[in-house]
Amino acid sequence: MSLKEYENLAKGEKLSLDTVLANLKTDEHGLVAAIAQQHDTGEVLMLAYMNEKSIRETLETGQVCYWSRSRQTYWRKGESSGHRQTLVSMSFDCDGDAILIKVNQQGPACHTNRRDCFFFTVDGNDVVISSAPSENN
Repeated sequence: MSLKEYENLAKGEKLSLDTVLANLKTDEHGLVAAIAQQHDTGEVLMLAYMNEKSIRETLETGQVCYWSRSRQTYWRKGESSGHRQTLVSMSFDCDGDAILIKVNQQGPACHTNRRDCFFFTVDGNDVVISSAPSENN
């Protein structure tokens, strides 16, 4: 099963959500990578994982829900910190092995209290910490 058979559809043609979800390439635990991007700036905030249930919950509620691999449970972004992600749009890549979630991020996205999770920046043979944790929670 693959989205490959649908990649030549014309702009505006539609597939059911059930068809797309049935054709996602998931790992052995039913998970697919999900990239969260700030909808208005294009800033890449974080990478997490989703399964069919968390995808459907996100679409139904508008509150982004992931699967926490470390805690083995559903994780609604911001439920403990208040730094919520509200869904703006969701797209699947051509291979069906990644999801792009455009969000409205309230506060830091990273558990380190930084705006995004990508603060280890390569600079030649060094890796520089490119942002500080936010002082505003």
